[in-house]
Amino acid sequence: MNPPELEAAPRPAPPTFREALRFWWKLGWISFGGPAGQIAIMHREIVERRRWLSEDHFLHALNFCMLLPGPEAQQLATYLGWRLHGAKGGVAAGALFVIPSIFILMGLSWLYVTGANVTWISGLFYGLTAAVIAIVASAVKRIGSKALKTPALWGLALASFIAIFFFKVSFVLIILSAAVIGWLGGKRFPNQFPAGKGHARMADIDEASCVELPPPPPASRRRTFIVAAVCLTLWWLPVLAAGWLTNWSGIHFQQGLFFSKAALVTVGGAYAVLPYVSQMAVEHHGWLSQGQMMAGLGLAETTPGPLIMVLQFVGFVAGWQHPGDLSSPVAAVLGALITTWSTFLPCFLFVFLGAPHVDHLRQRPAVATTLTAVTAAVVGVILNLAIWFSLHAIHPEPDRYDWFVAATGLGAWLAMERFKIGVIPVLGACAVLGVVWKMV
Repeated sequence: MNPPELEAAPRPAPPTFREALRFWWKLGWISFGGPAGQIAIMHREIVERRRWLSEDHFLHALNFCMLLPGPEAQQLATYLGWRLHGAKGGVAAGALFVIPSIFILMGLSWLYVTGANVTWISGLFYGLTAAVIAIVASAVKRIGSKALKTPALWGLALASFIAIFFFKVSFVLIILSAAVIGWLGGKRFPNQFPAGKGHARMADIDEASCVELPPPPPASRRRTFIVAAVCLTLWWLPVLAAGWLTNWSGIHFQQGLFFSKAALVTVGGAYAVLPYVSQMAVEHHGWLSQGQMMAGLGLAETTPGPLIMVLQFVGFVAGWQHPGDLSSPVAAVLGALITTWSTFLPCFLFVFLGAPHVDHLRQRPAVATTLTAVTAAVVGVILNLAIWFSLHAIHPEPDRYDWFVAATGLGAWLAMERFKIGVIPVLGACAVLGVVWKMV
């Protein structure tokens, strides 16, 4: 028997581009919590509250983005914007997801390199750390409850967590293994590895209660060529201009090359690529110190936007400390901008090339069971991110526990889960508490 409230849910009207634009702008300012928190916010707002997309479609889109190089949350926003309003929607969603964090992190980087120490600012981000813990924990609970519907999927999520948390197995290897398990399991144990529409009637109701989307544009050679030509031109034009206007052996052209390369190997998100970036930027290029790298990670953890925005901090500090013929401030801003451009522009290329295939893949049972298993493995990966961040926030040093962050994070989680308080009030309350704690 289907829940009557689901059957009675009226289909909402499709959002206008202006309405969606307001949401993407808002999302850019509240997307705290790294990929887990950001995915949770999008799920809550787009699937549960606004019903712009069905549960099944959202999870398939998430799986698609998890397999691409780059920050999966920003790519998910780009895909969702594209699915609602085409190319202009994808550009708006993807760009607005990172623009607020560009300016915020630019300002924080400036404060960092100039040696400023503003107590209330540090207190604000200190309080937000606790909110991030709550958001990430909520994400694990919310996405896990939707995706883990059988014992086999629970076991796969647990195995994924153990592999990445305890044995540091590559994210790519985990996802590939989950895909193989899902493909084989769907053939031999279909009840344990249901397709995305395996709960057929429930999925139909879910689709029927959401916005009726127009069919996606079909993939074609002409479209592929246009997308590739436009994105590749936009990607490399600033990098080549930096080399021509400054110096081909200078830091800005080298940053463009290095971070373009990093953008191609960031499968698994920021945590998968940060060790590589840290090794190259600190040990090979000598652009900044390990302590500065960790400081940048701390700033990126507590600002909205993708965690991979830490690379903008790397570009800023590297430009500041190695300005060449430019002044340090100009070199720093240019380094931050070219780093950010080289990191995020490829994401639009990958999403726009693959997006038309997502809906078609959802209709294929073998692909659907494979993605079901991948979703389960992703839950384990998100749990790893949640615990990793929580441990570093609550236990920042070997001999010290931060009880304020632990207590505030627990209170924020209870406020969201037990009393259904929204993300923005929770973020605001935690920020205020952090400022008060630091000021007294």
